[in-house]
Amino acid sequence: MSDGKLEIVFVAPHPDDLEIGCGGTIALLVQQGHRVGMVHLTNGEPTPRGSVDKRLAEARAAADTLGAQVCEILGLTNRELLDGPPARYALATVLRRYQPRILVGLAGRTPGASPDHYQGQLIIEAARFYSQLTKWDDRFDDTAPFRVDHLVYRPVPISAEPHHFHSQFVVDISSTIDKKLAAIACYESQFDQARFERLAHYVRCINGAEGGQCGYAYGELYALPRPVGVKDMVGLFGPWEVPAPFRTDLAR
Repeated sequence: MSDGKLEIVFVAPHPDDLEIGCGGTIALLVQQGHRVGMVHLTNGEPTPRGSVDKRLAEARAAADTLGAQVCEILGLTNRELLDGPPARYALATVLRRYQPRILVGLAGRTPGASPDHYQGQLIIEAARFYSQLTKWDDRFDDTAPFRVDHLVYRPVPISAEPHHFHSQFVVDISSTIDKKLAAIACYESQFDQARFERLAHYVRCINGAEGGQCGYAYGELYALPRPVGVKDMVGLFGPWEVPAPFRTDLAR
């Protein structure tokens, strides 16, 4: 584990979750010069097609494809991931070491998929709080307390319930959608050619719909547990990029 500080850390239960959900944003942030970390709570094994060593190699290859400066696998137990003190301590220790200003995690229950996803959300929320606690350094490998300023959710499109957040925003990933798909393709043990083609179609559809709301070819939608604070309202709104036939200046 490196001691270098990070600006933003993305966390999810399994290798491939972050690539599918947030890969375009991770690649874009790296291109913009930010220090980005990816943290997988478990190694994702066992699975019908994978192995521990194979999955580790795939996770590292995917992180390299996106350009993330740090990729960590915490080693919590896949299929038995539960929110509780040990999991909170493990993630909070990572946060105290890397000291990111922003923490991003998946949000939503997925009863048609792994229950680890929702447990991961609870762990992330709790670990952010635990990271700042004093007089408990022995629980966090004697690292110093650190407060993470911002918690950001990546809502899961296949969540059981509709989401209602205080605020949302969409990151334009039009320039990094191909890099996102290349990172997902690193997980050869999970996605053979046929499965990858279906997943790539799903990703392009979801990201196309999310981006289209803001006029982008592809986007990733994020949410906050609070309103967005704005000091420059005019500066917040750039040119509206919605293409024809919806552009009013192109109307005839």
